[in-house]
Amino acid sequence: MTNPIYDPYQILSKVYGDKTYLKQAINECFIEELNRAKTVKICYGVIENDGYLNYCIKAFSEKTAKLPIRIILKISLYMLIFMDKQKYMVTDNAVSLCKKLGKSGASGFVNAFLRAFDVNKLPEIKNKATALSIKYSFPEFAVKRIMGEYKDLGEDILKAKTSGVCVRFIDEKYAEEYLKYEHLDTPFKNVFIFTNFKRDDNFDKGYYTFQSVGSVAICDVVSPCDRLLDSCSAPGGKSVLLANKCGQVVATELHEHRVELIKSYANRMKTDNITVLQADSTVLNCEFVDNFDSVLCDVPCSGYGVVSENPDIKLTRNEDDVKSLNDTQIKILKNCANYVKQGGYLYYSTCSIFYSENDGIISKFLSENNDFIIEEIESPLKNKKMKYGLQFLPNLSYGAGFYICKLKKVKNERNITR
Repeated sequence: MTNPIYDPYQILSKVYGDKTYLKQAINECFIEELNRAKTVKICYGVIENDGYLNYCIKAFSEKTAKLPIRIILKISLYMLIFMDKQKYMVTDNAVSLCKKLGKSGASGFVNAFLRAFDVNKLPEIKNKATALSIKYSFPEFAVKRIMGEYKDLGEDILKAKTSGVCVRFIDEKYAEEYLKYEHLDTPFKNVFIFTNFKRDDNFDKGYYTFQSVGSVAICDVVSPCDRLLDSCSAPGGKSVLLANKCGQVVATELHEHRVELIKSYANRMKTDNITVLQADSTVLNCEFVDNFDSVLCDVPCSGYGVVSENPDIKLTRNEDDVKSLNDTQIKILKNCANYVKQGGYLYYSTCSIFYSENDGIISKFLSENNDFIIEEIESPLKNKKMKYGLQFLPNLSYGAGFYICKLKKVKNERNITR
């Protein structure tokens, strides 16, 4: 059996060193099957608690170690603090890995650090925002936004975790054999959240798919129609689900490799009423103007509503990124509004919990576009009703943070250069 720190080290080196997404890094690295579950747990745990682990390292070390040693320390600390592993075992494995990697010179430092570390001797932090940032490993800008926008709900949002693996079955008969396992019922038909779920051949047969409960909730809000445009639609989950209640779905995506993801998804789920096109949703397509009964803009966003599933978002998305995304979001919404027929609907959605990406974008859009009005919507999934749309929050909605708003086109007063 290999050193239990080795496989997590290989994966996390890609995340921290090469800026690879965690899920991608796990898929790219060879993992000892016997320890796969434990390895994945450690990798997610380290990334989820990155800010806290950095704080622990700084509190017990006067010098800044190089990246490979910091990764070893983070893995070791996670195993000590969150997995209650014996200190001697963790220390021995960490020192052994240093030597295996040709870093024997650092093995003494690692040994001394881990032997000296005591979680009960961490210094107190008096600044509330900084303390919450470290405790929940959120960037401080995100903590300030969340606490400012949600007040008493803020800390519950910060500490919310995903409830498990959300699976949508195409028919109740395919769900029956899996419901003997531990799961939660959701308010949506044939959608369940499992504590653990092992993919099998029925996935390839298209009997079920993995789709977040927030994504399902967004599709639930969309009304049936003859012709729907799903812009920014990769990987294709919403397009496939919406194809069940819309006559024809046109799915567009900017990048070619993501276009192929949508096609593959639709083929696996045996969905034949989706047309997939490569297109930039910020650029006018004259053939689309006034051509759709409904348009869904599931725009690129910060992803801060789904950090429990994608914890590396907290490492890669900063405040400047959010501001840049706001520009893209309003461009997409304004452009895609041209494609809605009079009397049709425009939907705007994100997997963010920030006002500036959600109600803030709708407010700006409405101030510049008087041909649209807000349409009232409801959802069986717990949510917070905002001025314009519905905000699903991680602490209320099984760990999922999403936003959806519905607008109706009441008149045609657009000046479009074709």
